Amino acid sequence: MKRQEIFFSISKVPLDFSVMLGAFFIAWALRREAESFFWVSLEEQIIETDRLFQFAIFWSLLYISVFALHWLYQIRISQSKVEEILSLVRYSIYWFLFFAVWVYLGNGIIYTWWEIPRLIILYAMILWCLWSLGSRILLNSLQSYLTSKKILQKRNLILISDISEKDISPILRDIKRAKVYTITWYIASKKIPKYKIPYLGWAKDFEDNLLKYSCDELHYIHSDFDDVVLYSIWESARIHWVRYRYITNNFDITKTNTTLSLIHKIPVIEILNTPLESWNRVLKRIFDILFSLFGIVIFFPVFIIIAILIKLEDPGWPIIYKNLRIGQWGKLFHCYKFRYMYWKYCIKEWYGVNVEKDPAYLVEKELIASKNTRSWPLYKIHNDPRKTRTGTILEKYSLDEFPQFFNVLFWDMSIVWPRPHQPREVEKYEKYQKRLLTIKPGMTWMAQVHGREKNNFNKEAELDLFYIENWSFLLDFKIILKTLSYILLRK
Repeated sequence: MKRQEIFFSISKVPLDFSVMLGAFFIAWALRREAESFFWVSLEEQIIETDRLFQFAIFWSLLYISVFALHWLYQIRISQSKVEEILSLVRYSIYWFLFFAVWVYLGNGIIYTWWEIPRLIILYAMILWCLWSLGSRILLNSLQSYLTSKKILQKRNLILISDISEKDISPILRDIKRAKVYTITWYIASKKIPKYKIPYLGWAKDFEDNLLKYSCDELHYIHSDFDDVVLYSIWESARIHWVRYRYITNNFDITKTNTTLSLIHKIPVIEILNTPLESWNRVLKRIFDILFSLFGIVIFFPVFIIIAILIKLEDPGWPIIYKNLRIGQWGKLFHCYKFRYMYWKYCIKEWYGVNVEKDPAYLVEKELIASKNTRSWPLYKIHNDPRKTRTGTILEKYSLDEFPQFFNVLFWDMSIVWPRPHQPREVEKYEKYQKRLLTIKPGMTWMAQVHGREKNNFNKEAELDLFYIENWSFLLDFKIILKTLSYILLRK
């Protein structure tokens, strides 16, 4: 564990305490000036300064204790910043509810001094939430910045790997993007061609190298070492306090999604298909309905503007195009999109035209053959001549997909789930990939924010399967935030 990791984790305790203590006194000052804010006459009801100080000290300490009991000060090497912020908000709300009940039910029983004014509680709650979030974001940003500038030391990492340079490249890229590791060297029974990492092999001086290079972590990817050698490496890592981790494959991930139960006296372990069962499915549907309604209401003026622009550039109908897709359990449905092509180039299968005889389909086949930038059956036509000028902007910022809020509302789709595939793509599914059809498709999905057009068909399917097996509301929230980041920043 690096010293700066301990320092930044421990510093959150006095920082949160100071924020909480300060929030009470700023709230107290705001309460004294409440009349000038609201232009109304409020009853003079101010707690004395010494009483407020005692009150603030006690509740600030309790605030820190609640966070500590829920592991918000746990020293972690890497942590999801979104998860940390959501946990902070959640436990702040829990603390506030307990605080409010105690203040008003405890007066005269637990304590006897004059009750603290309600506006002080309201102001304090708003201030400590905003300041806690802001201070945590600033602290994390400072740590990331100092690490990127090499002012703080990164963690020295060893890899156990004998896979090819081509296969390890995406793994190395993701490790680099984590911004907390320096890959020191790798272990294998023999040197792998084209590796850009130093190779020290596997020898009796392995433990000496651990100390020489001040190694912090050892990541197992794959190797042809026998069990004796691997056990020896593992023991050496434990002796020298080097963290030992391994990068999982799909089956390893699935095995962690298990439950233990009994059939009478027989213990059985079930590998769950997805955590999205029972009440989780109900809550996700409620979220989809509320989110889609919110999207339709908020963006309705944008819908009107887009419709006018499409109509002005190409007077043909329709403005919202129905695209044939395959949904849950192989059911066909029409996926709504703003039309971003000239109508003559749109495939009209949903409009009574036979696909094989549709001139638009023949044009698309020719373009795929000559200008496709992705591996089949996925395709992306470079400089597609079928797009209108309005359509180019719509597709660039994913505005063409806004009508899919109606698909979500009608329950053909969800906000977040795997991508709705076309029939020609589903025909290419391997057996394990057919699991993608066990849930409804989504407006955004895992592969949308992890590689996007750079993914081939198999990689996209793997990401979607990972989502199915490891679904959570937090994962949905992350994907939504990353989608917005991509749309707005084109990242």
